[in-house]
Amino acid sequence: MPKILIIEDDPDISAIERDYLELSGYEVSIQSDGTAGLAAALSEDYDLLLLDLMLPGTDGFTICRAVREKRDIPILMVTALGKDVDKIRGLGFGADDYIEKPFSPSVLVARVKAHLAQYQRLKPQPSGGQKRLTVGALTADPEQRLIFKNGRELALKNKEYELLLFLMRHPGQVFSREDLYELIWGLESMGDNVTVAVHVNRLREKIEDDPAHPELPRTVWGVGYRLSRDGGGPV
Repeated sequence: MPKILIIEDDPDISAIERDYLELSGYEVSIQSDGTAGLAAALSEDYDLLLLDLMLPGTDGFTICRAVREKRDIPILMVTALGKDVDKIRGLGFGADDYIEKPFSPSVLVARVKAHLAQYQRLKPQPSGGQKRLTVGALTADPEQRLIFKNGRELALKNKEYELLLFLMRHPGQVFSREDLYELIWGLESMGDNVTVAVHVNRLREKIEDDPAHPELPRTVWGVGYRLSRDGGGPV
């Protein structure tokens, strides 16, 4: 049974989250203080973290960064409606996605299920599976869940890895942010493209020689993103 940690200081919200997640078959723990929540997240083996940002003790941004450095699990932020700055900061610290308050419990459960399924699918598979893939200077080893650039291993988190691997499997094709959200995050886009944009920027910071002039992937203005067949800029 997957274990979920909720760090939320509003008891009404955490009770709703717990009830619906338990009804869906998850084991749920709740921490209402940020400092205690961070300690729990780092000392126990949870499969997913549901994280409020404004917390007593230690704030959600600090928790997100600390957990991401030590744990490879989905981190879903719970943010106030319209707080784009909070979304960008949280995603930049390593969160996988966000859910806006007020939220539908069914949307919450769907997001949790999708992210748990994505992380499970991305675990290294036994040998004899997928072959290595090379696009320009990039080489992917799906069995080990690794990507190299010019022989150097890239330190990618789950969503960064999956995003780059997907583009490598479809060189020359242009994908909108909405397309990528549905294909990589496994959910229908709600019309907010912050999640994809922040992950693309994080990816570029790790793989680009000059992130100020990105080539991997290339932005097709007004359309989306593309990785060329030689692993660089325009096709």
